[in-house]
Amino acid sequence: MTILFYDLVGHDAQRPFSPHCWKTKMALAHKGLDATKVPTRFLEVPEVEGGVSKTVPVIRDGDRVVVDSFAIALYLDEAYPERPTLFSGEGGKATARFIERWSQLTIHPYIATVALTDLNAMQDETNAAYFRENREQRYGKRLEEVVASRDGGLAGFRASLEPLRSMFSYQPFIGGVSPLFADYIVFGALQWARVASPYRLLDDSDSVSQWFERCLDLHGGIGRQVAAAA
Repeated sequence: MTILFYDLVGHDAQRPFSPHCWKTKMALAHKGLDATKVPTRFLEVPEVEGGVSKTVPVIRDGDRVVVDSFAIALYLDEAYPERPTLFSGEGGKATARFIERWSQLTIHPYIATVALTDLNAMQDETNAAYFRENREQRYGKRLEEVVASRDGGLAGFRASLEPLRSMFSYQPFIGGVSPLFADYIVFGALQWARVASPYRLLDDSDSVSQWFERCLDLHGGIGRQVAAAA
């Protein structure tokens, strides 16, 4: 039975943007599993699988419903052990947990300041109104005021990626010689920025940018099937 995958989209169902859904998309491809995408907009999330979660991704695999990108990755490795591993053991799971926390505390906050108005523009009228109200309550200011700080934060953001640059000086992926779920965690964040906003986060010569390009080519280039924002 094909897995159902609830994927966050805006008015264009062919441009999924959620960093967490991209993690799941890459995990499914890594495992070689077919999935039927269910395009889901912000205001539709509470209806997914009878209201099982306030967020996506969500998957249904037969009679099993799994919520949260990390939980989904753990489930896929447990349910399909004969397929390529996403973690390569307990140490890989622990490492991926650290990478997830680091990404969400270091990478995500800056990308949100870069892309807020672009993300708002990706929504239809009703979802855009929801998105603006929700995010302006969160930040305590207008989206445009948040985005206005992005140039001032760019150098600090780039500097924060130095641990990745050091790692890529001796291995091609966070997972080592080949990617693991830890790679997809960071990839999801940068793909979020790539799909949502034309703002240039990294120079082409940056080893993090070069790693990201390698990730875009993985699994038949599924990352490239969604064009970068222009």
